[in-house]
Amino acid sequence: MKKGMMTLVMFLTFTVFADLSANFTYSTNYIWRGMTQTMDDPGYSGGFDYADESGFYAGTWGSNVAFGGAGLELDTYAGYSSSTDGGFDYDVGYISYAYPSAGGDFEEFYFSGSYEGIGFSYYSPTAGDADYMEVSYSDDYVGVSYGDYNGYGTNFLVSYAFPLWGYDASVGYSEFEAETGSGMEDEDGLFFSLGASF
Repeated sequence: MKKGMMTLVMFLTFTVFADLSANFTYSTNYIWRGMTQTMDDPGYSGGFDYADESGFYAGTWGSNVAFGGAGLELDTYAGYSSSTDGGFDYDVGYISYAYPSAGGDFEEFYFSGSYEGIGFSYYSPTAGDADYMEVSYSDDYVGVSYGDYNGYGTNFLVSYAFPLWGYDASVGYSEFEAETGSGMEDEDGLFFSLGASF
């Protein structure tokens, strides 16, 4: 088990136009579905998002990575999100993960829903059977999630959010348990994040 993995995230978001926003993130470790994507090294990422009043949205996001010969990840996505009169929030969309010059690109369709802080997400790849499911709970301070990535392993996350020096901060713990025969390694550790929006 990897111990003492510490993640620091600084997230900056600013509005360019009414429906267009951009973001930049610095992190000491880019973790996705419980697994480090940067070999526990810092991650630098940023993206652009467009959101329409109708509920349609689209965006792109990129980050450095360090696995399988890849050094860069570029994602593009589009979807539709809305809420019912009863307070159920839902989101359905498509996302493409690309690794220029390294191969291994893949795409997923996704659906997520939440009601009074309880959420469920499902991601289905366009090829293969490596689907991902996650259940979660969150309020203004506490977040807890458990995910199952078919063929890879399971992950658990718990976090606590609080204001710090005028920024949005959080501390938490992330754990990944590799599926037998997956070739992946177990990972776990504490993380800290600090963010701001403009």
